[in-house]
Amino acid sequence: MVNLHPKKGHLLIAEPSILGDLSFNRSVILLADHNEEGSIGFILNKPLDYTINDLIPEIEASLKIYNGGPVEQDNLYFIHKIPNSIPNSIEISHGIFWGGDFNTVKELINNGELNNNDIRFFLGYTGWEADQLVSELISNTWIITKNIYADSIIEKSDITFWKEKMLELGGEYSIWSNAPDDPSYN
Repeated sequence: MVNLHPKKGHLLIAEPSILGDLSFNRSVILLADHNEEGSIGFILNKPLDYTINDLIPEIEASLKIYNGGPVEQDNLYFIHKIPNSIPNSIEISHGIFWGGDFNTVKELINNGELNNNDIRFFLGYTGWEADQLVSELISNTWIITKNIYADSIIEKSDITFWKEKMLELGGEYSIWSNAPDDPSYN
């Protein structure tokens, strides 16, 4: 289940030892791209208190916005599973796509043809320079797993996703699944 070679489409699960990092503590990240120049991903399990309508009033929907990561948090990104409806989408893997024509997205949402099971919006992304992610893996900051959920990852992942992944990993990770977010609460 654990794979030490990062690959586009894999999941990065924050090691329990990342306690003081607000961005990455208990994060599960979908790796959207990984190559010799660096890596890009989106945190799947950190919803914000915003909806798409809060950020773009002409979109008449209450789709949640997620914290995608600490880079470019003033930009909106999205992943989806309907590339035939959204031109210029880039395949990540397993039926999950990144980006595409945003005007089409707005139209599809307003026409009721796109819902929260089809698309996920993020403010910002997570990025690593060349070899930075590999260095963090060597430091045991992340656990890499395959995305066994394929395109259902959009509706699967929520705030309990990290806990579920800890339970799946088993062993010492199971203990961390019930630990409080802030160890000082213990």
